[in-house]
Amino acid sequence: MKYKGVLLIKTKILVIAGPTAVGKTSLSIEMAKALDGEIISGDSMQIYKGLDIGTAKVMPDEMEGIPHYLIDEVDPSESYTVTDFQKRAKGLIADITSRGKIPIIAGGTGLYIESLLYDVSYGGEGKTDASFRKEQEALAQQKGNLYLWETLNEIDPEAAKKIHFNNQRRVIRALEVYHVTGQPFSAYQNEREIKEAVYDAKIIGLDTDRSVLYERINLRVDQMIDAGLEKEARFLYDANLQDTQAAKGIGYKEWFSFFESQQTEQEVVKQIKQNSRRYAKRQLTWFRNRMEKVSWWDLVKQPTDLEKVLAEAETFLRTT
Repeated sequence: MKYKGVLLIKTKILVIAGPTAVGKTSLSIEMAKALDGEIISGDSMQIYKGLDIGTAKVMPDEMEGIPHYLIDEVDPSESYTVTDFQKRAKGLIADITSRGKIPIIAGGTGLYIESLLYDVSYGGEGKTDASFRKEQEALAQQKGNLYLWETLNEIDPEAAKKIHFNNQRRVIRALEVYHVTGQPFSAYQNEREIKEAVYDAKIIGLDTDRSVLYERINLRVDQMIDAGLEKEARFLYDANLQDTQAAKGIGYKEWFSFFESQQTEQEVVKQIKQNSRRYAKRQLTWFRNRMEKVSWWDLVKQPTDLEKVLAEAETFLRTT
């Protein structure tokens, strides 16, 4: 990349991406130890204080002395946006690099990672109108999802082409952006297509056989239940935080119907497992469709490949 005829050297960073329960945390720590790195969480839920079990948050005694960032920084009553993540992560990358360390971004929130790599915004991030959203949700209840989609198609056909009419949340978000900004949702979505990558990033993708991954997810949920996941969800419920961003995380929102005697504990656990598996599938789809030049590895079935992954990362860092 050149600026006024001067060649600019992009900062090198390492990114570990992939679905839940595939081993991103353990790899990030091994990589940080081997390459003198520090870890930035790319997870939208681990930022919240006190929500440890449901977010599979790495705990201090598991960090092995490696500095971790963007963990336990925001109260569950507060919102945390893609833009917030961008600003904090970019500042942390600059700081880590200035001290001669390697920034390692590890997480499964594809939106966060893409926003950092390409410095893009997403559909007018931060531009919201809660009352308008509720109006549209009521309208969808009354007239159906197709009615909302047709409204979007009239004002922003490019966005409508990319959003299924039954994706009510996304359709309403597109309408909300137009309502608040006067600009079409597609104008924001097209930013990635015209912006060059900000960093020289090596992306390590972790995956494994779907059946194996789903078994790991089910086991992780059982372990979370044993560790006291219900208590974390109860905290959100008792604090009347059900409508916050933090409470929308998988592993928390499912409990609220149990607290209101609408579901059994067994039904809640089954729902958490199902939602977690679906989320993992969406994560994989995102990373495979939106991330470029990902080096994919299966360290679940081939743990001895760890040395190869570390060697590949080290080679990348040494290449100018």
